[in-house]
Amino acid sequence: MGQSEPEQPRLLIADDEVGQVSAPGTPARRWSAAELRVQGRFALALVCVVAIGVACYLSVLRLNADAVWVDHTYQVLNRLDALLTTITDAQLGARHYIATGEEQYLDRYRAARPLIGDLLKELRALTADNAAQQARLVALSALAEERLGDLATGVAARQSEGVAAAQRGDPDAGRRLDDQLALSVAAMKRAEDALLLERKNRSRRAELTTEVVILAGGLLAVAIAVFAMLALRRDFSGRYRAEQDLRAANEQLDGRVRERTAELTAANESLRRNEQRFRGYVSATSDVVYRMSPDWGEMRQLQGQDFIADTTEATHGWLAKYIAAEDQALVIATINEAIRTRSTFELEHRVRRVDGTLGWTFSRAIPLLGADGEILEWFGAASDVTARKEAQLRLQDQLARLSLLGQITRAIGERQDVRSIYQVVIGTLEAQLSLDFCCVLLYDPAGNSLLVSCVGSQSAALAAQLEMPAEARIGIDQNGLAQCLRGQLVYEADVGTSSYPFPQRLARRGVRALVAAPLVFESRAFGILITARKAPRSFSSGECEFLQQLGEHAALAAHQAELYQALQRAYEDLKQTQQAVMQQERLLALGKMASGIAHDINNAISPIALYTESLLTRDPSLSSTARSNLEVIQRAIDDVTHTVARMREFYRVREPQQTLLPVDLNQIVPQVLELTRARWSDMAQQRGVAIEVRTELASGLPPVLGIESELRDALVNLIFNAVDAMPRGGRMLIRTRVLSTEADFATAGSQASRVELEVSDGGLGMDEETRRRCLEPFFTTKGERGTGLGLAMVYGMSQRHGADVDVQSELGQGTRIALRFPPATAPAGDSTSPQLPRTASALRILLVDDDPLILTALRDTLEADGHQVVTADGGQAGIDRFLAARANEPFQVVITDLGMPVVDGRKVASAVKAARSVTLVLLLTGWGRRMAADGDVPLHVDRVLAKPPKLRDLREALALAAAS
Repeated sequence: MGQSEPEQPRLLIADDEVGQVSAPGTPARRWSAAELRVQGRFALALVCVVAIGVACYLSVLRLNADAVWVDHTYQVLNRLDALLTTITDAQLGARHYIATGEEQYLDRYRAARPLIGDLLKELRALTADNAAQQARLVALSALAEERLGDLATGVAARQSEGVAAAQRGDPDAGRRLDDQLALSVAAMKRAEDALLLERKNRSRRAELTTEVVILAGGLLAVAIAVFAMLALRRDFSGRYRAEQDLRAANEQLDGRVRERTAELTAANESLRRNEQRFRGYVSATSDVVYRMSPDWGEMRQLQGQDFIADTTEATHGWLAKYIAAEDQALVIATINEAIRTRSTFELEHRVRRVDGTLGWTFSRAIPLLGADGEILEWFGAASDVTARKEAQLRLQDQLARLSLLGQITRAIGERQDVRSIYQVVIGTLEAQLSLDFCCVLLYDPAGNSLLVSCVGSQSAALAAQLEMPAEARIGIDQNGLAQCLRGQLVYEADVGTSSYPFPQRLARRGVRALVAAPLVFESRAFGILITARKAPRSFSSGECEFLQQLGEHAALAAHQAELYQALQRAYEDLKQTQQAVMQQERLLALGKMASGIAHDINNAISPIALYTESLLTRDPSLSSTARSNLEVIQRAIDDVTHTVARMREFYRVREPQQTLLPVDLNQIVPQVLELTRARWSDMAQQRGVAIEVRTELASGLPPVLGIESELRDALVNLIFNAVDAMPRGGRMLIRTRVLSTEADFATAGSQASRVELEVSDGGLGMDEETRRRCLEPFFTTKGERGTGLGLAMVYGMSQRHGADVDVQSELGQGTRIALRFPPATAPAGDSTSPQLPRTASALRILLVDDDPLILTALRDTLEADGHQVVTADGGQAGIDRFLAARANEPFQVVITDLGMPVVDGRKVASAVKAARSVTLVLLLTGWGRRMAADGDVPLHVDRVLAKPPKLRDLREALALAAAS
């Protein structure tokens, strides 16, 4: 700067000389040459523009093609999502229909089925160019068809057989198909995502290429056009300017020499001011300014501006002095790379601040190069970015905690068990937050205490030391957790300073930091999430906020799980109620069917019963064999009558008015064995098996109070069950005995004397579940061959007789069933029937019935007793005969059937009472026992008699008429 520029030589040229030197040739030739140059330049510009247009057109075509392929990939992805959603809709519709039977869910299922086929067809068309996707689509179509077939089977079973049949399928098979469908769709989506990424990248490259071509071409065209215009202008005006410049050159040259010295002086002053402004700018925009040696081994100068300590003298220990130990290796590596490439050094790292704490800075240095290209020095500036960096780190931590919260929320949302929810929460916290202790405490309002519900697996050892295993109780009066139960988060940075017992318990085992997050639902805290670390003050405010939010999510999930479990219990209760209602409906149907059967059977056997009883009571000339046979017939008729009457009421409590008579069990056993011989002997031998029957009847067995026919029926059912339990033959024991010893009392569970009737077999036996349910009505293990009523009727009989039923069985060891009756308080009397009462005088009786056999049998029986009997076939005929005889010889008694066509027994009774109120009206019907038991005696009827009628009942009723 101190030397002056060398003086330039002056060039003085005359005007004519300038023209000769600078423009040789004629003006026409010079114009022609300039025109050719201009045309050539414009032609070159036109060619460039055409080339640019072609390149732009080709780039746009490629860009459009790539965009079409990207849209094609999106269509495939959308169809896959729609296919999975439609299959899910079909599944939900079918399941809801199977569970509820509502048609709206079946419509949803039916609507989804054709959509699935359409979507598969569209996917086949869209992936026709992709062989791999076509193969995956074939597998996906097969899975979809299999799943739809499974759903169709369940829906058809629900429609035809009911919800129980529809739910007999394997639910795991459906879930496996759903998982396979989801995996197959996910595989296709991953393939399409890969294609989408590739096509997007290709589209972006094509778009960038198009933009570059258009921009570069436009700039080039503009540059060529401008260059051509400038060249034209320069060609025409250049000569003129040259002439003018040449003339002024000599005049200006002297003035410039004079001005040069003044300019150099002003330049030096401007350079000094610029340097001051630059330093001020750097200082204003940066917190630190520094200079480094070419190899960064020496820091020559540093202005820290109260951020880091200043350096006024060169120092070689700057790295250890200013840079955090954790970042020194990164700083050195970045410096070496900048030196190698002679490029700018840029890095964000930690530094030690003036107060000794660590802060963050963004440092940037540029190399100052010499004339030979070597680095002379590094000049850099650094800014304090501590606040921004800490905010960024806090944001990253918050995002990580939000991600963890979402992960835990998804995990617990998939569980329906409260304990498993707590285990997932605790296990995730132990793994992600490096906790030393974690557990869940539940509040017990009744005991005003906290119950340890769940302890983390990594916290089990410490929990044992703290005496806080699962199910342990902790008082809350003075433990510092009371405010947590009021919904407040409790954070003890150092429990060593707390005076409450619970924090002190943690402190004694080395646990110093504690966070207690309330489990709150609907403003009510029902538990506490305990998290603790051994290091004091080791929980940040962000972690405390995260734990509080997690507590709210866990509380909501636990409440939903409890609601789900309650719903499950309600569903099971509803299911059991439905089964009970269905069973009750079956019992009701059986009762109605039994009533009709009883009426028909009673009508059919009434003549047999009347003639049999009449012969037994009136014909003394019968032989002993004939009398014995008639007694068997009478007993069989009684058994049939009682059996039919009990078909609808095998659980019905015995009516108080039903008379129990002393019965000898030792007499019943051989009778029943004789009656059932065909089943256990003949039919067994027909199948090629042998059943050995053995009896052990106790001598001097006291009688029991009961109904003989019911006892025989019960023994028949026990024998039949024993025979069915021995399909390959075996032994059957029938035993009677008196339980009177201490050992017997212990076995029977009673301290009173009992008469036991036992039937045991050596058959298949029963497992515990079958043994427990064998007395339930309609429960059977025989499939379609069984009704499930045999043992149920035995149990009903035992209840009516005050007896106990003891069932003992073991698989492969046979079954023992014992009936234990209380003995009769009075000895059994003579079993012969007492003399039936007869009326003192003959009565005029009208018999009304639509069954001629019953009319004949009743007429013969009553006439044998000396009565005058008139019969009428049907209700209307009975009314006509009664009215016709009212004036001359009125009927004293009218015996009418109940069920008759057109005019039934009720109308007959009403007409008789209306005509002559003193006439005794007896209603004889097959429903007699049921009507008497239910108190359903029709109006105008004096007494109801059951079919088949008993002579005792008839004579007692007629005695009332004779007495009146």
